[in-house]
Amino acid sequence: MRRLDQLLANLGYCSRREARGWIQAGRVTVRGVTEKDFGAKANPAEVQVDGAPLDHPDGLLLLLHKPVGLVCSHDEREGPNIYSLLPPRWRERNPGITSIGRLDKDTSGLLLLTDQTELVHQLTSPKHKVPKVYRATLASDLPAGLAAIFASGTLLLKDEVKPCASADLKVITPRSAELTLTEGRYHQVRRMFASQGCEVLTLHRAQFGPLSLTDLPVGQWRTLPPETFASR
Repeated sequence: MRRLDQLLANLGYCSRREARGWIQAGRVTVRGVTEKDFGAKANPAEVQVDGAPLDHPDGLLLLLHKPVGLVCSHDEREGPNIYSLLPPRWRERNPGITSIGRLDKDTSGLLLLTDQTELVHQLTSPKHKVPKVYRATLASDLPAGLAAIFASGTLLLKDEVKPCASADLKVITPRSAELTLTEGRYHQVRRMFASQGCEVLTLHRAQFGPLSLTDLPVGQWRTLPPETFASR
């Protein structure tokens, strides 16, 4: 049960003050009955605004096909961001929508977004070892023995004291490969290849855990059931 004015504000419909005006104007119903007490508490599933059910009152989980050129930051000083791709109302939710991990500006591919704080912690925690698959193209031929180096669990990146966890490298062509990681360090894929003299030209995340982009167009998103990761 949640207080009506706070519920509408948290779901991004309007400010809390504006919500009180909406409610007193008769725009909100609970179980089909107009409710003009903005302090009344109700089950979000039973609330409607202007005759329509509330927009994802139980939380959002989105799968986004991130394009190159957008950052995963809410700070507009860093440039155009992924949140500009979402409906305006969703961008006003509290807790706010955030990415589960990040992809840098020059990386495309699968990105998960949610307003469920616990899910962010769950899926970014190293102990859960969620596999993530990246496809990279390189500026030069991949050196022999690279797969063994990445799989060894002993690769130490510059300025770090803990080696990278074992990662699976599959060579596709002499200058392209697929890398599966179970951790998410800063620019990890690019830094792993760079440590062996390989410059990454393009980078794309194809999978996150059991999820893939399938036919989702670049810049588009789709909602996922809230229980997608419930069993983890």
